[in-house]
Amino acid sequence: MLKVISLLVFVIPATSLNAQVALVPANFRANTQLVLVPVTVTDHNGKTILGLDAGHFTVSEDQKQQSIVSFSSDDSPCSVGVILDISGSMRQTLGGMKDVAKAFLNTANPQDEFFLLTVSTEPDAVSGFTTDTQAIQRQIDSAPAGGFTALIDTVYLGLRSMRSAKQPRRAMLVLSDGMDNHSRYSKSELMRVALEADVQVYAVIVDNPSTEATIPFRPAMIKKAGDQAQEAQGRSLLEDLSDKTGGIHFRAGKADEAKQATAKIGAAIRNEYVIGYQAPAADPTGKWHRIRVKSDVPRASIYARNGYYAR
Repeated sequence: MLKVISLLVFVIPATSLNAQVALVPANFRANTQLVLVPVTVTDHNGKTILGLDAGHFTVSEDQKQQSIVSFSSDDSPCSVGVILDISGSMRQTLGGMKDVAKAFLNTANPQDEFFLLTVSTEPDAVSGFTTDTQAIQRQIDSAPAGGFTALIDTVYLGLRSMRSAKQPRRAMLVLSDGMDNHSRYSKSELMRVALEADVQVYAVIVDNPSTEATIPFRPAMIKKAGDQAQEAQGRSLLEDLSDKTGGIHFRAGKADEAKQATAKIGAAIRNEYVIGYQAPAADPTGKWHRIRVKSDVPRASIYARNGYYAR
């Protein structure tokens, strides 16, 4: 069953259409725009499928099929934000998730850049964009667990921080159990920013043990019904955020499962197809255009943002 969920939109002049295209941020103000849609294709095990060409895809905007005029596939440098949940609810699993985050950084290409945000009572911008992954790994090691969980606020800050990214390919990785009990922003506010940011959000959702995994951490107390409800809402938040921005989400009960998931995410981020089509027409600012990407590959899952706002 095909899964349509990522669009990072760029534009170049119509006179520059080639099989390989330069990625330049779109402003949606001319009729000669080329909309570029990064697409990830995976098999039923979540492994990235490589070696496809334009003939394997169809793309539509507002339910009207578009002609693919450019197509590329390469391992381009990335700007990636890493969001690590260190709040009290993660106390029992934080050690394993730190290892997962560091393993993800070890897969970086030399030109990749990363920033690190941690989730606790307030978002903490531990590191701005840097190519020094070892420095970020040391900061991950020293991060203590504790506090309430402002997950939405931290992801919101991460999306805003992406404005300073140097690379055109941009993504965020969220490592969290999904709980949120201390954010000022709402889910709807976060979703609006996410759809406007042209950033693919990937998530590894941790299944915490049932004991001592409350929000905030309450030693020697069993989990309450309200905590369980917030957990479910948090998982739904990360799943929706991933789906609508074109990222991929995984559930993980153990650190080994989380490492396997982040390995797949790393491959997906670095091995996207970029499909280009001519924008039908200029539209008033704020108009939503729905995009749908399909493939004829059997049993494949297609990850592509489901639309964009005209700018």
